[in-house]
Amino acid sequence: MTSSLVKARRDERVSVAVTPESAGWTYLDFSVVQLGAGARYDRDAARREMALVPIEGAGTVRVGNDHIDLARNGVFDQLPHVLYIPPGRPISVAAGHRFVFTIGGAPAEGGLPLRLFEPAEMRVELRGGGASYRQICHILAAPLPAERLILYEGYAPRGTWSGWAPHCHDGYAGSPYLEEVYYFRLQPAEGFVLHRNWREDSDFDETLVCENGDTALVPQGFHSTVACPGTNMYFLNYLAGEPVGDERAQGPYFHPDHTWIHDDWAAGAMTLPTAGAGPA
Repeated sequence: MTSSLVKARRDERVSVAVTPESAGWTYLDFSVVQLGAGARYDRDAARREMALVPIEGAGTVRVGNDHIDLARNGVFDQLPHVLYIPPGRPISVAAGHRFVFTIGGAPAEGGLPLRLFEPAEMRVELRGGGASYRQICHILAAPLPAERLILYEGYAPRGTWSGWAPHCHDGYAGSPYLEEVYYFRLQPAEGFVLHRNWREDSDFDETLVCENGDTALVPQGFHSTVACPGTNMYFLNYLAGEPVGDERAQGPYFHPDHTWIHDDWAAGAMTLPTAGAGPA
């Protein structure tokens, strides 16, 4: 791909589709599916574990003889239930009225059972400060079990950053190798966010303008994201790579030029008007 931006095909049943082949990586696939009333989506992943996250609406997921009802008013209204599906289990999703969900997967051996993760099991934390104050929800991250998959949801108020200090997880400086997607929902929907991927040891550098429903890939490098001043930002991360099981808890490598702010988020902040400002 010449760009890591995947624009939403808003009128199509599968509005976003990322495969290892389309992304140019090894492990992670990711799709956004939007079903109308009575519509169905089928998926058979023989050697891949899958995780399904409801975005809005309601539907029933059939996995073999198991039937699981899922519903969510919207990503800005409540935390999700997350359905983990081991490899070799055919999946069929039927919509009640309208049902929008994400589904993604990674190679797996099949050592874990089908499981529905409840919101009460998910760790929620407030990170950062100042212009990088945000909420991160560990919806399928260690110690919650999976083989390779890691999932987070994030919320950043309008005009604020997430992923600061910038970090990477592409093997650089001993970081774990993880492929990642950012799926965005915005409030109001007319806004936009900026997402940057870059490396310090090569000329790789891209800045993506993402709108409501778009997806940004993180194929390599440091990355960080900011919402425009009129937009509240929600993002859903799916990650997968080399870490397996409890190794999924290993953290990224933070850009050393920017980590100083972690000690004091108010340090060096400018006060307006600045000294020497002339009359209005």
